[in-house]
Amino acid sequence: MHLMQVDSVQRWMEELKLMTDCECMCILQSKPISADKEEQHELILSSQSSACDHLQLLLKRAWIISTELGRIAQKLEKNRWHRVHSVTVRVNCHVHSMINEYHTLSKGSSREMHQLEKLLIDKCSEFTAFTERCLQTEDEEILKSMKSCVNETLTTVAQHFGQLIELVLTQETQTLLRQMELSGSLVITESAIRALFSLAQEGAHLCRIIAQEGGVVALFRICRQDCFRCLYPLTLRTLASICCVEEGMHQLEKVDGILCLADILTDTSHSEATHAEAAAVIAQITSPHLTFTQHLSSFLENMEEIVTALVKLCQEASSGEVFLLASAALANITFFDTMACEILLQLNAMKILLAACSDKHIVDTPYSRDQVVTILANMSVLDQCASEIIQGNGVQLLMEMLCEKPSSGSAAEIAACERVQQKSAVTLARLSRAPEVAEAAVKLSCIPRLIKLCRSPTERNNSDSVLVACLAALRRLAVMNPDGLEDSDFQQLVKPRLVDSFLLCTNMEESFV
Repeated sequence: MHLMQVDSVQRWMEELKLMTDCECMCILQSKPISADKEEQHELILSSQSSACDHLQLLLKRAWIISTELGRIAQKLEKNRWHRVHSVTVRVNCHVHSMINEYHTLSKGSSREMHQLEKLLIDKCSEFTAFTERCLQTEDEEILKSMKSCVNETLTTVAQHFGQLIELVLTQETQTLLRQMELSGSLVITESAIRALFSLAQEGAHLCRIIAQEGGVVALFRICRQDCFRCLYPLTLRTLASICCVEEGMHQLEKVDGILCLADILTDTSHSEATHAEAAAVIAQITSPHLTFTQHLSSFLENMEEIVTALVKLCQEASSGEVFLLASAALANITFFDTMACEILLQLNAMKILLAACSDKHIVDTPYSRDQVVTILANMSVLDQCASEIIQGNGVQLLMEMLCEKPSSGSAAEIAACERVQQKSAVTLARLSRAPEVAEAAVKLSCIPRLIKLCRSPTERNNSDSVLVACLAALRRLAVMNPDGLEDSDFQQLVKPRLVDSFLLCTNMEESFV
């Protein structure tokens, strides 16, 4: 879940109120404190929050309960019965708190939900009583026989809890979608979309719930109404999140979502922010990591105008973020269909992308360079690309990308740098079949750089994929310019089979002399 990504101290601070409430309830044996009606009304008013805050509170409480249930299983495995009972009591209190909070903040619940709540509360009470009985005996055989019953009860509690959360989230999603459908108010519609976006950030399961309840249909309905133009960026950002799951993609196809996105991208009256978020949806639905894009038949029908609009967005991007979204969409499309590369060539996209790379305010991160070099690598299979690369000083750019290094120690940035190095070597290998490209690469000292990447594990961050790509590029350049290598480099990196050179380099101790 998204909550797992939060810093541990920050998470503890956020959960402190929830945990202390729980401990208070433990002391009071789960008996609620009665309050005067006027005081209770004031308390409710003081804790009023948006739908988004309400859902976040529910998700945090659910995450705590889920974590505690996992902890019970761990303690049970180690036969730590005192801990099993104390955590069970906490779970019981958290369940009561969650249900009470939900009823305080929600406008009502269904009969099915009341039944699930009763089942869960009864099972939690039974579970607490059962683990308490386990404390009253020290007989190993009796405890061993009781352990399987405790496990079964724990499983049942977890199932009832999962069903209740699923139902709550489904009903909350339905409420938000009804607000979007029935309200003509910008404020209410925006609040509902923000709550949906917040839910979608919590993972694929919630995205599936939103899609199954008609969230994609409702959001595209917003994108087709001029009165909600100011909400288009937020709406499209929410769509991009939901369409990471197959259910979202199917719904997008059913409502002609591709056509709607194409209309938005080609409509010059829309803001750059709207165009950028539309590009983000395109990037999401064409991601090569997804296995369920084959049914996007309508995408091929609109591909040329979408690609044209994305190239224009790259050319006119006012910030690095806009360029990143547009170039990411283009990069994914080049994987999605080979015809896209031919369209890009006709649109002079190579020249536009190479020019953008010279502007450090636009192409300002390894992530952006990763998208550019992905497009170059996929386009380099076309013979006509060689002349475009030479004219746009592209070999110099590829050499710079071979030297890509992270500016921080973040795993994501290091991985992005590895991809840039790998794809630049792949592009160089493909383009070097043209003598003029190979000649330019030799003049720019690409061969020494490739040798260093092969021989020095730290230069490539111990990446095997970078090593393989560099060996392939080096061998292609060696064919075109055999005099450019020292004999030892030729004997170790070029002459043997690729797999033998690979094994030699992966086992090579770096020299610090």
